[in-house]
Amino acid sequence: MLQLKRMNFLAHIYLSGNNDLLKIGNFMADGIHGNRYLDYPDELQKGILLHRYIDTFTDAHPIYRKSKHRLHYKYVHYSGVIMDIVYDHYLAKNWKDYSNESLEIYADSFYKLLKDNYNILTDRTQKIIPYMIKGNWLLSYASLEGLKMILFQMDYRTKIRANMQEAVVEIKQFYIEFEVEFRLFFEELKKYCEDKINDNCIEKKF
Repeated sequence: MLQLKRMNFLAHIYLSGNNDLLKIGNFMADGIHGNRYLDYPDELQKGILLHRYIDTFTDAHPIYRKSKHRLHYKYVHYSGVIMDIVYDHYLAKNWKDYSNESLEIYADSFYKLLKDNYNILTDRTQKIIPYMIKGNWLLSYASLEGLKMILFQMDYRTKIRANMQEAVVEIKQFYIEFEVEFRLFFEELKKYCEDKINDNCIEKKF
């Protein structure tokens, strides 16, 4: 089985702004541990470090923790994995509030970016690209059916089935609450990332 990774790809890509190499580094960062990021060019390094900053900010944020807590009793340590994907759902669903470009065009442009820069991607990233494009993962986040499919795929990667796709029940039950919390949280996260990028303060500290 593949090691379980967080799959909130859309947020990580979006929060990288308009810098293509930052997007790529942020996208593939989960497979790069410790100081191995130093093996990559500077802009990719910044993307990898930005990814780590985002994860740290997210995990410690009280709004995110409040959302995740609703799932903790049933899904325990998988609740964070589920919540990441749920927040990506709200980003995709409300995409027009965050971008002037349609999600379809944005997703296609990112897939092309990956293919055009295939040689600099990690092996793990190269392996998932065909599945990502075939399933149009970035667009599929927008619907509850697509969300359920992604959760099922994530569950399949676990050694012990957590039935993460069943979390759609709780998602529907607290749908409005989750969406309000996402919007509040994401505004803070957006500002945090913009400051990091604009002030060039993505430091090599991890």
